[in-house]
Amino acid sequence: MTLAPHETQAASVSASSSKTSLASKITATGKKYMGVPYKFGAKAGITSAFDCSSFIQYIFKKNGISLPRSSKSQSKVGVRVSKSNLRAGDLVFSDTNGDGIINHVSLYIGNGKLLHTYRVGVGVTISTFKGSTWDHRFVTARRVL
Repeated sequence: MTLAPHETQAASVSASSSKTSLASKITATGKKYMGVPYKFGAKAGITSAFDCSSFIQYIFKKNGISLPRSSKSQSKVGVRVSKSNLRAGDLVFSDTNGDGIINHVSLYIGNGKLLHTYRVGVGVTISTFKGSTWDHRFVTARRVL
């Protein structure tokens, strides 16, 4: 069976809006944990403290998507996306200490903002991407939705 052009376009719009909806759900899940403390090496699956990759893994899992535990491993899933082509729901990976190894993951939530956790005393927060350490030390972004 061949779809008429308007049916193909409708299917594409539907798939796109369901991805947007899932990105919104993941973002909303993450925002529930605003201020939860940062702890490097936080155990996967707990919500009393997160590190960057356990936070991302947790909020995606709560929305039916399994991701590996470490930011380095997470950077290998999905499809590569350029910094200029980011969409809400994309994962942003950075090398914050400049040693050539990915050591941070954030969730791009749109409007130039990242949802993530990165430091004791800050916890889960929203940060501006452009001009930030995560922007200057950007390595790759991945689309898993």
